[in-house]
Amino acid sequence: MCRSPSAKALRAALRLLAGAALVFSVACDSSSPADLEADGEGNGTRLFTDGVELYTYRVVGRYPHDAGAFTQGLVLHDNELFEGTGLRGASSLRRVDLGTGTVLQRRDLESHLFGEGITVFQDRLVQLTWTSRTGFVYDRDSFAEEDEFSYATEGWGITHDGSRLIMGDGTPNLYFLDPESFEVLSEVVVTDDGVPIANLNELEYVEGYVLANVWQTDRIAVIEPETGDVVSWLDLGGLLTAAEGAGADVLNGIAFDEEAGRLLVTGKLWPHLFEIEPVPVTSR
Repeated sequence: MCRSPSAKALRAALRLLAGAALVFSVACDSSSPADLEADGEGNGTRLFTDGVELYTYRVVGRYPHDAGAFTQGLVLHDNELFEGTGLRGASSLRRVDLGTGTVLQRRDLESHLFGEGITVFQDRLVQLTWTSRTGFVYDRDSFAEEDEFSYATEGWGITHDGSRLIMGDGTPNLYFLDPESFEVLSEVVVTDDGVPIANLNELEYVEGYVLANVWQTDRIAVIEPETGDVVSWLDLGGLLTAAEGAGADVLNGIAFDEEAGRLLVTGKLWPHLFEIEPVPVTSR
C-alpha cells in the first residue's frame, strides 16, 4: 500500500533526524527533551508558523496517564479531557481528570469492537471502530448512545474543523464528512513533497491544520487540509525514558485546548500525558 520514498523524502527524513539531534544537544540540560520543563502559561502566539519545516518540542507540563489505556483518541474540550481506547475486549470511551489521570466516567464498547479515534462535535462525542466499519455518536454529558453510522473503510482517526468531520483510515487519505448524515463530502491525499504519507492515525485540528500521528513513528505531520500537503513535521522522539518506553507502545494521542493554546500528547500504554510547545528547528 505504501510507495517507496523519493530522494527528496529521504533528504527530508535526514533533516528530521539531524534537526532533532541538534535541538537535543543545545536545548536540553539532561538526558531527554522531556526533562526540560517550564513554569507558567503559554505566550498566546500560534503554535505553528508558515515556513517552518521541522519542529522539536519543549515540555511545559507532565500529567499522570493510565498505563493500561491503549490510547486511540484524545480530546480536550471545555477543560474536559476525553479519551478513546482500543483493543478488543478493552475498548472504551472515557472522561478523565487531567491533573490526576483518574477516570471519572467510562463507557465500554462491546467485546468484538476495537475502538479508534474520537472527537467532540457540539454536544456529541463521535467514536470510530477499526475494522467493524461502524461509528458511534454519544451524548457528551451522559455517554448515552444516540446514533451509529457506517463507513466504507477502516476507521483510524477523526477530528473536525467546526463544520465538517475529518476522518482517516490508515491510508494517505483524509475524508471530510457531513456531521449529520456522515456522508463523505470530499477527500484529499496527504503528501510530503509529492510522496503519499500512509499510516495517518490519531487526528487533531489545530490552528487551521490537521495534525496526524504517523503510526509506528515519533512524528506528527502538520497538514494543510484543503490540499493534503504536509507543511511541517513535529518530532517527539525522547518524550519517554528508556525504562518508560520499554513498557509502552507507540506515540498516539493529540489534544488541543483552543482557548488556552495548549497542546497535549500521549501514547498507547504510556504512563504520562505531556503538554508541549513546538520549537522550530529548520525553516525554508
